[in-house]
Amino acid sequence: MKLICFDCDSTLSSIEGIDELARLKGPAVFTAIEAMTSDAMNGKIPIESVFGLRLDAIRPRLEDAEAVGARYVATVEPTAKATVSALQASGWTAVIISGGFRQAIRPLADFLGISRVEAVDMYFRGDGSYAGYDVGYPSTRTGGKLEIIKALRAEMAPQKVVMVGDGASDLETQPVVDLFIGYGGFTARDKVRRGAKAFVTSLDQILPLV
Repeated sequence: MKLICFDCDSTLSSIEGIDELARLKGPAVFTAIEAMTSDAMNGKIPIESVFGLRLDAIRPRLEDAEAVGARYVATVEPTAKATVSALQASGWTAVIISGGFRQAIRPLADFLGISRVEAVDMYFRGDGSYAGYDVGYPSTRTGGKLEIIKALRAEMAPQKVVMVGDGASDLETQPVVDLFIGYGGFTARDKVRRGAKAFVTSLDQILPLV
C-alpha cells in the first residue's frame, strides 16, 4: 500500500482550528492566539511552548469544537475532495496528521472519505465544559508528526509515504517520507517553500507528483 498524509489546517481547509476556537471567545483572545499560532507555524517558536497556553486561554467547550468542525467542512480546499478520491482510486491510503483536535477534524475527514485521523484529543466534562487535552500526543510537540509517520510505517509497512502540508511541523517529516510536498494555497510560508522538495498551491497539483 501507499500512504499519503495530509496536514489539516491551512492545507485541507483554509482555517486554523485553534484560531477559530479563539475567535469564538472574542477579539482579544483571538488576536493573542493567532499571533502564537503564526509564530509556531512559521517555525519561530516551538509548538510545545504555546500548545497548552492557547487552550488554557480559550478553554473551549464541546459545542465550540463542533462549531469548528462544521467550519472546516465549509472552508475545505476547493480541490481536496476530488484529489483524495483520485488518490484513493490509484491505490493510495489517505491519513490526516494534525496538531489540531480530533473531534473538530473528524467531520472534515468524513466529508473527504478519510478514515484515519492522527490528531490531539480534547476532553470534556458531562456538561460540555473543557477538561484538558492529551498532553502526551506527539503532534503537541516539535518533531511529533515525524514520530507519527514512523509509527505508521511500522504499523502499515507502506511501499511509499508522501506528506503534504503548509507548516514547519510538516516540513520536519521530510527525512522520514519518500516525498514531502509543501502546500501554499492558503499561506505560503517561506521556510516551507525553501525547504520542500516540491511545492504546490492547489492540492490537485500533487497528482502528477506522486
